[in-house]
Amino acid sequence: MTHPTHAPAFSIRIERSGDTATVHLHGRLVSGVCNDLYKPVAELIPTSKRVVLELKELTHMDSLGLGTVVRLYVSAKSAGCCLDLINIGPRIRDLLGMTHLLSVLTDMCEQGVNLRF
Repeated sequence: MTHPTHAPAFSIRIERSGDTATVHLHGRLVSGVCNDLYKPVAELIPTSKRVVLELKELTHMDSLGLGTVVRLYVSAKSAGCCLDLINIGPRIRDLLGMTHLLSVLTDMCEQGVNLRF
């Protein structure tokens, strides 16, 4: 019996351009995979002026995923790096709104974080 090949539940692809790093997220940012995002992005922060999290292909995020994004914000701010969240899909935007993090992150925009939908 042949089993179909499944795409990984979560993956990232990093592009560098000068002092900007763009991190394309794909799949589900949930418990068990959050370090797959945090560790490589945290390593980018000290050498980047701007880190962009491109969320177009992010289909699901749980509370640990939300916590990871906030944790990355704190790390970026501490290092003088700007963290941008772009192409936030309706499902993730709704989740951020339900958890009241959308308003918190919107306030963070004024402090260096930019949200684009």
